[in-house]
Amino acid sequence: MQPGTLNRLIFILLCCILIWAPIPLGSNRPWSWSLLELLIGTAFLLHLVQCWRTPQFELLQRRYWLAVAPLLLLTLWLALQRFSPWPFFASVDPYQTQVMLLKTVFFVLWFVLLLSYAQGHKRLRLLALAIVIAGALQAFYGVVLQLSGQELSPVIGMDENNKARGSFVYQNHFANYLALALSVAMGLLLSQLSSQRRHRDWRQLSREVLSSILSAKFMLRLAMVLMVVGLVMSRSRMGNAAFFTALIVMALAALWFYKRPPALLKPLVISILLLDMVLIGSMFGLEKLQQRYQDTSFASEARDNVVVDSIPLLQQHFWTGSGGGSFYTVFPAVQPAPYSGFYDHAHNDYLQFAIELGLPLTAALLLWLLYLGWTAFQVMRRHEDKLLRGLCFGSLMALCHMALHSTVDFSLQAPANALLFLTILAIVVVAGHSPNSGRTTASRA
Repeated sequence: MQPGTLNRLIFILLCCILIWAPIPLGSNRPWSWSLLELLIGTAFLLHLVQCWRTPQFELLQRRYWLAVAPLLLLTLWLALQRFSPWPFFASVDPYQTQVMLLKTVFFVLWFVLLLSYAQGHKRLRLLALAIVIAGALQAFYGVVLQLSGQELSPVIGMDENNKARGSFVYQNHFANYLALALSVAMGLLLSQLSSQRRHRDWRQLSREVLSSILSAKFMLRLAMVLMVVGLVMSRSRMGNAAFFTALIVMALAALWFYKRPPALLKPLVISILLLDMVLIGSMFGLEKLQQRYQDTSFASEARDNVVVDSIPLLQQHFWTGSGGGSFYTVFPAVQPAPYSGFYDHAHNDYLQFAIELGLPLTAALLLWLLYLGWTAFQVMRRHEDKLLRGLCFGSLMALCHMALHSTVDFSLQAPANALLFLTILAIVVVAGHSPNSGRTTASRA
């Protein structure tokens, strides 16, 4: 096999893994995340073969070392918690910390693989398309199950309970996944819109509308409509609120800072808010989502009690953490009374990471995310390449959405969601290191 053929094969495998990850219950069961690790490990072994057969092909290019450093620090920290001889550093649940350590190792390998193979204009576009395909497949499956009226999902026989969940166990993980995929789709669509503002007569406008209907942009827009319907039918309150808040915030930011914003940016955002959310959403259960908002009260939300009751754990494990994955082990000690359900997560990613890993490391990881957000903002503001600007717009939307959604949920604890989020971060890293010279006239705004 030629080195170039192996290179393409590895990239295709990465796209297939991305599409596969959410299918087996969001890869959130031991057997499914083990399979995901096996697939990533196989891709990395092929990467090692590529490096061995092509000496000039590096394991990881030096310009990306700093970007991977925070993930390596997290891996080292978990290893110390698992194998530390010092009692103050050792995990209270070594087995769960070992599971999280193994997941993190493969996430690091995934990140390295993306930085090595998702380079260049064409591959970034294909990677973004793979994300959109994965989100559209999940939305289609979730919507069809809901509209069919089945009480139990096929294959695994899970109770649908009038909430779309795709192939995920938890509808909020499904909503989070769709919101991340929608953000990337939004960025991809923006990269295909013209920034030229010109007067059109009705004949020119008709031709452009017909051309758009027959183009890939129309298919992308249909995928976005499908994902919005799936998001609404998930009945996830913060999932919906966080996505549309992120969309509005980023649209306003783009109007001020985007390098030559697309002429149709405002109509596109308005169409998503009005056509997708209100008109189409009302056909597929928007009123049920509104009812969930109206019925919400802090008194009825056990997850708020979990957050409040978890604060003493943060005080006890402030510096080094209780150990990765150990929240459900340490929480019963501070739980004052049983809740209506079993809570093995804090329903707040910030708090859970701080309890399990310690506040200093959690703060370091947050600073890394802020840095990547700033990098995406600079690309969106200054870069000449429309695709990179669009993808960084979508990445900032995803970061904004995750920042909001993580205050009330634990989406990063689901391997499929974590994998998708890391993929979006990798896109930002690659875009941030791309030369700002513009590829072709077609790629310029």
